[in-house]
Amino acid sequence: MRLYRYYEGDTIKLAIKDGERLVNPLETLRSSRALSPAEAKVLSDTIDFIGAGSHALELARESLAITGPAAKILTLGELRLAAPIMPTTILCSGSNYRDHNAEKANTEMSGKEPEFFVKTADCVIGPDDAIMHSERLTKKLDGETELAVVIGKAGRNIPVENALDHVFGYTIINDLTARDLQVHYRADGTVWYEIGRGKVFDCSAPLGPCIVTSDEIGDPQLLDIKTRVNGELRQISNTSNMIFSVAQLVHFFSLSMTLKPGIVLITGTPSGTAWSCDTSLGGKWKGTNGMIPAKGYLADGDVFEAEIGKIGILKNTVSTSA
Repeated sequence: MRLYRYYEGDTIKLAIKDGERLVNPLETLRSSRALSPAEAKVLSDTIDFIGAGSHALELARESLAITGPAAKILTLGELRLAAPIMPTTILCSGSNYRDHNAEKANTEMSGKEPEFFVKTADCVIGPDDAIMHSERLTKKLDGETELAVVIGKAGRNIPVENALDHVFGYTIINDLTARDLQVHYRADGTVWYEIGRGKVFDCSAPLGPCIVTSDEIGDPQLLDIKTRVNGELRQISNTSNMIFSVAQLVHFFSLSMTLKPGIVLITGTPSGTAWSCDTSLGGKWKGTNGMIPAKGYLADGDVFEAEIGKIGILKNTVSTSA
């Protein structure tokens, strides 16, 4: 099952897709029978839907089974999509692919434990939304395709062996980064990262196009991952190359805070970033499998496509603001 959010005028609505059938579950069920206020709330937004657990899935299946005039059938290509979820929190893990660590300047802890930082819902934009890039903030805007994990069941101190039971589904995020604000050198030549300003800014978390439920994904460590910029292949890898698996990351983040429905975890990016071609910031490009090295960082008009197997493609265009 896939969850989308889409605009109808200025209102954002929820859509559910199973196979080729895409419906607005709230309007479909409301046309078929009376809905309680609680049911209507569940079918109005992604976080409420996820929080309702199996009851929400039952309502979704009921709506998908309805045919005839009562069914609010949608055509995906005709929808203006919003981000599929507005996360309560985005918990982020950096330096989680060995090939990415080999292409960049690293801190003492890179690859030894997840690099823990946070983005907020204020950073989120949806599919096809413009990445508003201010050169007053950064002249080295870099994109990173990453698997995003949507928490569905609350938990604290979650064991690794049970961690995937807490996952509702998966989506794609572009973890945009201001490299000139992130990477700093000490006097002795070692590196430290300023994660805050380098990672948290307007439009730094494009998210989408949908959430795919975990039963359709299966093993999250078997997903192909690609990035194209203006059609050029910049990243190609597989989530099997993560240092810390999705299950290990769920466990890791749950040691710090209770993971709740609506929290999103992001899992790092593979090699092929523009950073890898920037020798002034310690880049060491090591492209393989037909990857094309970046000629520079993201600029006005660049089209960034983040693709993950079984999920789809998240596309956004950079727009330089004053």
